Amino acid sequence: MIRFIPGVDTYTHEKIRTGQVDSKFGIPIAKLEDVFPEILQKKNLNYTGIHCHIGSQLLETQFHLQAITEMGHAIQRIKDKFGIETRNLNIGGGLGVKYTGDDKPVAVKDFVDIIINKFKETCQELKIPVPRIIIEPGRSIVAEAGITLYQVGAIKKIDGLKKYLLVNGGMADNPRPSLYDAKYEAVIVNKFNQKPAEDVTIAGKYCESGDILIKNIKLPEADHGDLIVFFSTGAYHHAMASNYNGIPRPAVVLVNKGKDDLMVKRETYDDLNNNHVLPAWLKN
Repeated sequence: MIRFIPGVDTYTHEKIRTGQVDSKFGIPIAKLEDVFPEILQKKNLNYTGIHCHIGSQLLETQFHLQAITEMGHAIQRIKDKFGIETRNLNIGGGLGVKYTGDDKPVAVKDFVDIIINKFKETCQELKIPVPRIIIEPGRSIVAEAGITLYQVGAIKKIDGLKKYLLVNGGMADNPRPSLYDAKYEAVIVNKFNQKPAEDVTIAGKYCESGDILIKNIKLPEADHGDLIVFFSTGAYHHAMASNYNGIPRPAVVLVNKGKDDLMVKRETYDDLNNNHVLPAWLKN
């Protein structure tokens, strides 16, 4: 399959836009006639369809509808210019989820219905057969199934300016806030029923000023040892986690119908040492 850039810009963070004209991903759709002959000449390739992706955490369908129209015209051009039917169209993913109360994502079923109906209309207008349509659900099927638990360590108050809750994790297990200003909601687990009392900033333990998980969230007054839960962390968290600052990654636990099971064990410093090539004197 050939990935094309449909030239669709989206209302999402610039670092997770992928369908705009100057994207590093894919081939500009305007260059279709230039690249297609070269692809067809390669004996080791079998053309099966076209693919696009316009961005992540999209809460509206309008941009997918624009991409659908552009890809439909591409399929028509391939048929008219080269006499080849396109059997598959992959429109990528990007369907957003609820991270905060301000997020109003489209239901998966509604999203699929809107996309399918629009593309069938497009194919009818362009007089082309309807190919198999592939959609990548991505975070929409796993993000809201996951939560992350942190424990409050140090509490730092700067009079008249800010109060920090520093937790035992941060940008290594959740790089999204540092990478593209992702927003989250959180509560103090053991004070869930208490009323919010103060504005705080939840910061991680890593050696970066940008290691801030949530700026200015209103919570009950926190104490050392309190547990804070972050919601919608089932996608792009463990998968993006790293050993930044030489810190082992946390465990992942599955909880289902009152039972728990360890999915990924907690890393140790021995794990890090054994996975790297160390000089003999350091191992000893």
